[in-house]
Amino acid sequence: MLLYLDLDGVMIPANSWSSPVILEDGFPEFNEVAVNSLNRIISFSGASIVLTTSRKHKFTSEQWRKIFKRRNIIVGDLSKLPQNTKHLSRREELVNWISEKNRDNNFLIIDDDKSLNDLPPSLKSKLIQTSASVGLTDYLAEEALRKISNNLLGE
Repeated sequence: MLLYLDLDGVMIPANSWSSPVILEDGFPEFNEVAVNSLNRIISFSGASIVLTTSRKHKFTSEQWRKIFKRRNIIVGDLSKLPQNTKHLSRREELVNWISEKNRDNNFLIIDDDKSLNDLPPSLKSKLIQTSASVGLTDYLAEEALRKISNNLLGE
């Protein structure tokens, strides 16, 4: 299973009244609730992470693994969408990537990007959309687990 994961607004709530704490690796600290929620999703599904964040190419895949480990998230396979050289919206990036790579239906998208509201229905049904100021919550993790279970049961 693949988990297309954004970070800002998902793992790092975007609050105008406070700046995120930057850890020694140069990347912001993740929200504790988001960490616990993501760990539940990964533990249940065995998902591999595909980073969709606009900062995906700021670090190498090995550095990303260390960033996640430092924040108490152990990921197996970790990859990134290609560089967005055409400055596509997140929706366009995902639609193009998924259609080009002929991915099977075994994936979820976790993102706060509002452009994803216009995903085709077959992809939108795989979306867990967070509130940018809150991030990934227990409730949304439950929604993700339901979607994963339904996919595994072929519903």
